[in-house]
Amino acid sequence: MRILTLASRNVRRNWHRSLVTMLAMAFACLIMIFFASLMEGMIQGSERSVVSMNMGDIQIHAHGYRDDPDLYTQINDADLLVRNLQKQGFRATSRIYGYGLLAARMASSGVHLRGIDLKQEIKVTELHRHLSSGQWLDESDANGVILGKKLAGTLGVELGDELVFVGQSSDGYMANELFRVRGILKSVSDGIDRMGMFMPMQTLRNLLVIPEGAHEIVIIRPDRTTDLTVETARVEAIAEGLEVKNWKQLMPVIARMIETADVQIMIMLVIFYIAVATVVLNAMLMNVFERIHEFGIMKALGVSPWQLVALVFAETFILTLLASIVGLAGGWWVSDYYRIHGIDLSSMADSIAYGGIAFDPLWYAAITTEALVYPVLFLFIVAALAVIYPAVKAAMLRPVKAIYFR
Repeated sequence: MRILTLASRNVRRNWHRSLVTMLAMAFACLIMIFFASLMEGMIQGSERSVVSMNMGDIQIHAHGYRDDPDLYTQINDADLLVRNLQKQGFRATSRIYGYGLLAARMASSGVHLRGIDLKQEIKVTELHRHLSSGQWLDESDANGVILGKKLAGTLGVELGDELVFVGQSSDGYMANELFRVRGILKSVSDGIDRMGMFMPMQTLRNLLVIPEGAHEIVIIRPDRTTDLTVETARVEAIAEGLEVKNWKQLMPVIARMIETADVQIMIMLVIFYIAVATVVLNAMLMNVFERIHEFGIMKALGVSPWQLVALVFAETFILTLLASIVGLAGGWWVSDYYRIHGIDLSSMADSIAYGGIAFDPLWYAAITTEALVYPVLFLFIVAALAVIYPAVKAAMLRPVKAIYFR
């Protein structure tokens, strides 16, 4: 306690240098909390873009469908399987797919038809909230469809415009129909943006003559905190004889990026705090040199080397504690502001894509325990390491030489 009292007195006495050192440490802590919050926001936003928009946590397909998407390669008794999954607490929905040619005015484009269960889809994905214009699908408007952003641009269509579809149904006959643009999506993924056209499942069943079955079942696990591998194994036990993959297996590039994000935060912490360590080292070393005479008298009066080491460490601890409080408060405030408002990157590009997935151009921060604790913890560790040399320097002083030091 006496050491801390003496250390606080010394900090107040050398308040000019102490203030500069404390503010430098606080600024570094603030910046790293903000950076960690942005990285946490990127992780959460990336997973949301992959899982919540389209892919879900887990997908079920018939074996061979993903390698060769064929109308006839279906999941039999898909409705029964969906009900069984729901009984186990999963949220699940089935989908059917098809391909063809879509034309409007003088333009045409290949199109990937997506028939969805409107009641179940909104419980599994957030695609219905991701419209840039128009309204979501409605069973009462069987021929109203939703187009991907780039597909609408390629065809030059707007809300209410008429579309002509031509393709082949499962019975081998020509499939053709007139549709109307009901809504246009924001950027979701490269495939959906360029070729995606969504419609009620029954409309697509009638168009392509697919009376039953499904090509894909998308699943959201009951609890987001549970292990994805464990939940995938549970689904495999329910869907025997079918291919079951989680989103990390389906999108390994995105999964790898998210998994290495924590490592990136740690690397930035180390690099940034090296500069902080030099500030602390310089300040405490100057403090020791200016007080050599004082330390010499203290040692002559019986203060042990370990007590001098403790004194230097205590002074550093007080500065670091004050800096961490200021940095934590400032970092929390800045991070909370950008958690609400985000950083607008739309001036760089309308959409930001990575690994085939489009990300929201508004980059939001996310305040987590790790984002707040890690920078403060690293600050204390770096400060403790940086002050070792000045503390040893003070402890090794010889009383006689130190007293007459000028």
